[in-house]
Amino acid sequence: MSQDGHSGVASGMNQETHASILSSLYGMEIETGKKDEADGVQYISTIHSPYRGQRSASVALSSISTWRDRAGSWGWVLSAFILINVLILGSAFVSGSVFNGVHVTNTHLQIFLLVIIVPTTVWMLFYKAYTCRGEEAVLYKDVHAGPVWLRGGLVLFGVCSLIMDVFKIAYYVGYTHCQSPVKIVFPVVQAVFILVQTYFLWLHAKDCVQVQRNVTRCGLMLTLATNLMLWMTAVTEESLHQTVYPDGTNQTSRTLLLRAAASDGDSSCQCSHTSCSIFEQAYYYLYPFNIEYSLFASAMTYVMWRNVGRLVDDHPAHEHRFHLRDVLLGPAGGLVVLVAGLATFVVYEVDVSSGDQEKRDTALTLYYITNTVTIALMTMVTVAGCVIYRLERREHASGKNPTRSLDMGLLVGSSMGQFTVSYFTVVAVLGTGVDGHVNALNLAWSVITLLELCVQNVFIIEGIRREPHHDVRRASIFSNLLALHAQEDRRSSHVPTSPRGSIAIPVHKPLPWKRKILKEIAAFLLLSNIILWIMPAFGARPQFDNPIGTEFYQFNMWVAVVNVGLPFSIFYRMHSVASLFEVYLTS
Repeated sequence: MSQDGHSGVASGMNQETHASILSSLYGMEIETGKKDEADGVQYISTIHSPYRGQRSASVALSSISTWRDRAGSWGWVLSAFILINVLILGSAFVSGSVFNGVHVTNTHLQIFLLVIIVPTTVWMLFYKAYTCRGEEAVLYKDVHAGPVWLRGGLVLFGVCSLIMDVFKIAYYVGYTHCQSPVKIVFPVVQAVFILVQTYFLWLHAKDCVQVQRNVTRCGLMLTLATNLMLWMTAVTEESLHQTVYPDGTNQTSRTLLLRAAASDGDSSCQCSHTSCSIFEQAYYYLYPFNIEYSLFASAMTYVMWRNVGRLVDDHPAHEHRFHLRDVLLGPAGGLVVLVAGLATFVVYEVDVSSGDQEKRDTALTLYYITNTVTIALMTMVTVAGCVIYRLERREHASGKNPTRSLDMGLLVGSSMGQFTVSYFTVVAVLGTGVDGHVNALNLAWSVITLLELCVQNVFIIEGIRREPHHDVRRASIFSNLLALHAQEDRRSSHVPTSPRGSIAIPVHKPLPWKRKILKEIAAFLLLSNIILWIMPAFGARPQFDNPIGTEFYQFNMWVAVVNVGLPFSIFYRMHSVASLFEVYLTS
C-alpha cells in the first residue's frame, strides 16, 4: 500500500479513537467529522454535552482545525437579505424626505424608523429573557469582542443621545398643535431603544450563541440595519443643517439648505413656547454623539453576528491596564494640540459667521495653519512609529478575530471619505490656480492630509495586528518580615509572603525604549485625532466657507462630495481614537 494510503488509514483511526476518548471522558456524543473533497475542510456535525461547565465543544474544536455551520447557511443568507432590504428601502425614504419633501415628508421617514425600531427592541428583550438563558446557549465568549473601553464609549454616547432625545421632545412639544404626534413619539421610542440596546450590548457583546442561531442571526442583522438607518438619518439632518450655500452675492451665508426636521413644509406652524430655538440648537450640537453611538452599536452588533455558532478556545484575555507611567511627551504634546485646536475652532466659528470678509479670511487662514501644522506633526511621528515597528520583533497575531478584521476594514473604508474630499480639493485649487495664501494653505493641508492618512492607517493596522506585550517589568525584592512589621497597619492591601517568611515588594522597571516611543506616539496621535474629530463634527465647514470648491465644481456636485465624504471622515477620526487606544494598551 502506498504511503498516502497508510496516512489516510491512520488519520481515520486517530479521528475515531479521539472521538471515543472524548465520549468516554466527557459523556459526549460526537459524530466524527467527514472531510469535504471539494475544499479539504473537516466539519463537526454533532456535539452534545450534558455538562455545560466542561466546555465540551471546545475540546472537540481543539482536535479539528476548521468548523463550519452547514445547517445555518440559509440563516446567513436570510439575515443578509434583511440587512440589504432595510437599508435600500430606508435610503429611499431618506432621499425622498430630502429631495421631495412634499410627498415623502420627515414624518413618513420617522414612521418607517419606528416600524424597524420596535421589533428590534422586542427581539433584544426576547434574547435577554429567553434565548441566552438556555443551558447551552452561550458556552463561549469572544474575549476580543466588546472591550470595556468600547462599551464605556457606547454608554457615554448613549447618555448624550438620551439627552438629545429629551431636547427633541421638549422642542416638538411646542408644535403639537400643528404637527403630527409622530414627532414626539419617535424620540420617545428612540430613547427606549437606546436604553435597551446599551444594556443588551454591555452584557452580551462577547456572546457566541449556540442555540436559535438563525433567529439570532436575523435579529442581529435587523439590529445592525436599524442602527445604520438611525446613523444615516442623523448624518443627513446634521449635514443639511451645516450646509452653506450661496445667497446670490459674492459671499456665503450659514443657513439651512433643507432640513429634515422642518415642519414638513408648513411655514405657518409656530412654536407655542419661547424656548424652542434653545432646544433646537441644543439637540443639533448633540448629533455628533448620537451618530457615534449608532456606529459603535453597529460595530458591536456585527461582531456578535459573526460569532453566532462560533466555537472558540477558552484562552484567557491579556489584561491591559491604562496608565501614563513612563509616558510624558506624547500626552503633553497631544494636549497642546488639543487646546490649540479648541481655541482655533472657537475663533473660527465666531469670525466665519460674521459679515466681515476680512475676518472670514483671517479665520480660514488660522484654521488652515492649525490643521496643517497638526497633520504635519502627526505624519512625522507616525513615520517614526512605523520605523519602530520594523525594528520590533513582536509576532503578528494569528487566529480568527472578527473584531480585528472589522477594525481594519472600517479604518481603511472610512478613510476613503477624507481621501475623496482632499483629492477633490487638490484638483479644484490646482485647476483654478493657487491664487492667494488662503488657497495655498488649503492645498498644503489637503496634500499633507493624504499622506497622513496613508501612514496612520499603516501604523494603526500594524499595531492592532501585533501580539500584545506581556508586562514582565515588575521585579520583586524580598525583605525580612520583622523589619517591616511596624508598617503593616499602614498598608492598604495584603502583601503576599514567600515560603521563607519574607514579603515580595513589587518594584517598577522603566519601559524599554521601543515600547516607550510607541506609547508616546500612540498617545499623541490619539489626542490629535480627537481635535480633528471635534472641529468638523461640531460645525467647522471650511469646504463651504471657502468658495473655491463651489466655483469649480458647481454647488450641487460640491455639496454631494462634502456631505458624503465628510461624515465618513468624521467617523474615521473617532475610529482612529478607539484603535489608537488599543495600540497604546498593547504596546
